[in-house]
Amino acid sequence: MTLDKKLWGGRFTGTADPSFAKFNSSFAFDRRLFDADIRASIAHCHALRGAGVLTEAEAEQIVVGLQSALDEATSRADYFDEAAEDIHSFVEARLVAMIGEAGRKLHTGRSRNDQVATDLRLWLRDAIDQLSARLKQTQEAFLDLADTETETVLPGYTHLQRAQPILFAHWCLAYFEMLARDRERLAEVRKRVNVLPLGSAAIAGTSFPIDREAVARELGFDSVSRNSIDAVSDRDFCVEFTGACSLIMVHLSRLSEEIILYATAEFGFFELSDAVATGSSLMPQKKNPDSMELVRGKAGRVFGDLTALLTTLKGLPLAYNKDMQEDKEAVFDAFDTTAGSLEVSAIVLQNLSLNRERMLTAASKGMMNATELADYLVRKGVPFREAHETVGKAVLKAIENCVELGELPLDDLRALGNIENDVFECLTLEQTLGTKSQVGGTAPARVAEALANARRLL
Repeated sequence: MTLDKKLWGGRFTGTADPSFAKFNSSFAFDRRLFDADIRASIAHCHALRGAGVLTEAEAEQIVVGLQSALDEATSRADYFDEAAEDIHSFVEARLVAMIGEAGRKLHTGRSRNDQVATDLRLWLRDAIDQLSARLKQTQEAFLDLADTETETVLPGYTHLQRAQPILFAHWCLAYFEMLARDRERLAEVRKRVNVLPLGSAAIAGTSFPIDREAVARELGFDSVSRNSIDAVSDRDFCVEFTGACSLIMVHLSRLSEEIILYATAEFGFFELSDAVATGSSLMPQKKNPDSMELVRGKAGRVFGDLTALLTTLKGLPLAYNKDMQEDKEAVFDAFDTTAGSLEVSAIVLQNLSLNRERMLTAASKGMMNATELADYLVRKGVPFREAHETVGKAVLKAIENCVELGELPLDDLRALGNIENDVFECLTLEQTLGTKSQVGGTAPARVAEALANARRLL
C-alpha cells in the first residue's frame, strides 16, 4: 500500500483533481496526532486479537510494526516528508509497507470517524495536562514575586481611578485566583475528554465482539461512549477546551494591560526586563513591552479559534461530516497560543522590577483614605450614608486647600461632624491597610495567610 493510495478507493474509477486532493488533505496539520494514532492502533490491535479477528502472530506483527514506526519517526527528521491524505492513512500505509498483508487487517471494526475522535481525545488529554502545568508555573511566578514584595504597597484602582491602597502581594494573589479557576476548568474539561469513542465505527457501532472497556483501560480512559452516533459527531470537548483557553487568555490579557500601563512613564510602577522588552527602530530612548502586547493581542486569536469551532458545528447534521476536519487546527492553535502566552507571562513576572517608592507615593495620595474616614465616623455612631456625605465635604475642603485628608486642620474636620484627635491615626496608610482584616482583605496578616494557603494549594 502506497502513501497516496486512498482508504476509500474501491468505489471510484476516476482520480481526484489535484487541487481538490490538496484541499481535502489534513496531513499538514493532523500529523500531530501520530503518537496518539499509534497508541490507539496498538490498543485496537489487542482488542481485535481478543475478538478472534487476529491471530496471536498477526497481532504481535502489527504491534511490532507500529512501535517500529514510532521509533523511526523519532529518529528520522524526514519521516513525514511524503504526502498522505491524513495521518491515519499515513500510519496504515507505513505499517503495510513494513509487515505486509497483516497490516491491512488492523482497520477491521473501526472507521476513521471513531479513529480520529479517539486520537484527538488522546492528544487533547495530554495537552490539558501540559497546559495545567504551565498554569501552575505561572501561579508560582506570582507567588514568588509576592513573597519578595510582602510590604510593597500599590494603589488599587476602580474605573482606572485611584480607589484604595492595597498590598502588591494582594494584587498578585488576585491573578493567582484567576489561574486557579482556569486549572479547575481544565480539570473539568479533561473528565469529559476522557471518554473512549473507539468501537463506535462510522455511525452504527461495530459488529465484531470488541471489548471496549478493555481498550478504555489500556488507553487510560475513564469510560466508553454510550451512543455510537454521538461518539463520532461529538466535538463538545473541543469547544470546551478552546473556551477554557479563551478564559485563560482573558486573564493573561488583563494582566498584560496592567503591566503595560504600570510600565509607562506616567505610572512608573513597573519596569520590564531587557529579556522581555524591545526597542524602537527610530527612537533610541524607547523600551517597549512587546511581550505583554503580544500576549494581549494573541487573546483575540484564541477567541477566534473558539468562534470558528462554534460556527463550524452549529449547522451540522448527525453524524460525522467532513467539516469536522476543521476542528484540529483550531484546537492545536488554541493550545499552542495559550501555552506560549503562559510561558512568556511567567518569564515577565520572574524578571519584573518594581519602583516601590513611586508605588508608595501613589498609594498615599489622592484621598485614598476617604473610605477609612467614613468608617471612622460609622464607628462613632454616624449612619454610613451621613458619614459618606460628610467625608465628601471633607474631600472638597482638602482639594480646595491642595492637601490630603490627613493634612486638614483638626478644627476643619471637627466642623464637619463627630471627629476627634484620634482621626489622624485612622487616616494613616498602615491603618487603612490594617483594618481590611476580614477573609480576602488586603491587611498584611490576611495577605500573609493567603500566600501560605496558596502555596499549600499548589
